[in-house]
Amino acid sequence: MNQSLNKLLATFNDTLMASIEASKLNTDLEQSMLYSLEAGGKRVRPLLLLATLNMLQPNQYEKGMQTAVALEMIHTYSLIHDDLPAMDNDDLRRGKPTNHKVYGEWLAILAGDALLTKAFECVSNDHSLTAETRVALISSLSDASGHRGMVGGQTLDMQSESLDVPLSVLEQIHLHKTGALIRFAVHAATIIANTNENEQQQLLQFANHLGIIFQIKDDLLDQYGTTEALGKQTGSDDANNKSTYVTLLGRAEAETILARHVADAEEILAVLSQKYNTTDLDYLLKLFYQRQN
Repeated sequence: MNQSLNKLLATFNDTLMASIEASKLNTDLEQSMLYSLEAGGKRVRPLLLLATLNMLQPNQYEKGMQTAVALEMIHTYSLIHDDLPAMDNDDLRRGKPTNHKVYGEWLAILAGDALLTKAFECVSNDHSLTAETRVALISSLSDASGHRGMVGGQTLDMQSESLDVPLSVLEQIHLHKTGALIRFAVHAATIIANTNENEQQQLLQFANHLGIIFQIKDDLLDQYGTTEALGKQTGSDDANNKSTYVTLLGRAEAETILARHVADAEEILAVLSQKYNTTDLDYLLKLFYQRQN
């Protein structure tokens, strides 16, 4: 990772870990929350938010830090719940036992609930932003994470298990399940920076391409990656009878569509580079399609 993104990542991780305060209730809830937050991962969603904001307003990324923390909390809660026996029933996440394997199902559910709730506290209490900006961020984050966004996509995904879904339905699943929070990362940066409508739409289209790139790569890795590299079991899509870009289209066609979306995303960045320094977004785009875990 380049120096600029390393700086963003280090500051973000410090802020994230400091965001879960000890409770006076004498429970294991905070330990369960922190267990999944500390599991790491590439932090691509908060990095995308911070890098986009840093591009639009150089050296002003701190204004997006609490929103980035909120975004990672919602993503982490979704992984905790996604791993549960009632969902994907996974034993490994990022090379570690999943939350419910360590803390039990009921506490894992509550840890996810607490992270979801805490996320909106982080945004609403961020007094470095105007009240109007905070309301706009909360509205966008609610939409991205709720029944019209991530949760709706997850529901459609679960309902589609063991069904031969057409490509149009698969695209709808991942536009919402995977793409909604990636889109929010970029949208949040444009809200904070008060970006003009034309540039906002360019960046949102870039985010749409990123979401599809991320999912196709995920499907390819699930089929052709290794458990050691991924930090979770491979073949889970087959085990859960889920349709993927690979099962519907085959490896070659999935890789062709992946390359097409990469080219479209690069084209958008080329236009933006006439005004902005897009180095960090270029790097994140490469991370999305070249990653091996």
